[in-house]
Amino acid sequence: MTNETGTYLYAVAADLGIPVPTGLTGVNGGAVRGIAQGGLIAYVSTVPMDKFGEGPLRTSLENLDWLGRTARAHHHVVDAVAETGPAAPVRLVTVYSGDEQVKDLLDRRGEEFLDVLTRVAGRREWGVKAYAEARKPVEEPAGARHGGESPGTAYLKRRQASLQGQEQDRRRAAAVAEEIHDALTAFAVAGRRHRTQDPQLSGRRETMLLNGAYLVDEERGEEFARVVDGLRGPGVELELTGPWVPYSFTMLEDPAGGEGTADERL
Repeated sequence: MTNETGTYLYAVAADLGIPVPTGLTGVNGGAVRGIAQGGLIAYVSTVPMDKFGEGPLRTSLENLDWLGRTARAHHHVVDAVAETGPAAPVRLVTVYSGDEQVKDLLDRRGEEFLDVLTRVAGRREWGVKAYAEARKPVEEPAGARHGGESPGTAYLKRRQASLQGQEQDRRRAAAVAEEIHDALTAFAVAGRRHRTQDPQLSGRRETMLLNGAYLVDEERGEEFARVVDGLRGPGVELELTGPWVPYSFTMLEDPAGGEGTADERL
């Protein structure tokens, strides 16, 4: 068993001399602290490498209970940090060999972090999901005749017509979802489409057509919600969530090559 430890990174912010929130704990119950370097501060905690090293993480990331607990602890820290000012969260489970490696990150990518923090200052993220409304089956009137057709043939024809109708509905709904995304992106500072979620993950039977994130000025949040309401219509159901810390607009490409990363938000 090893006693080695690593440094878990949550987020980076401008160093404004604001102390780390008292009593803030992160993943694995570790106390959150700050590492200042080059006008920036990285919010981190110490983690045991026998749990957060590359090998153990491969196993842990397949455990949904562990992943859920870790994600909630991670986002709790990020939310607390964001209350004090603009913050750039990093990917879930980004672990470094030690504090010096984090300082090196701040030196190497300081300008990128500052650009991100400038972009999200005074702005929040809103999420909009669009679902295709379920097609109601058309019931054949009682006593309807099938002419010379057998009941089996008539059923297959009805089934084929129903599937064709569902495909047409899906295409129309997808086109509407694309229009919704374009309209919301035009209103927001920026918009981004994430991969749509499987029904098992979304918890809904309807097909997800849009999983969008939108960066909106804080003072325009209510206006954005009204824009979403104005886009509601038949065939597509909209779900609005937020406001959130702008995760979708702060992630740097390849944020630093930590021991392990997972791009999940639970």
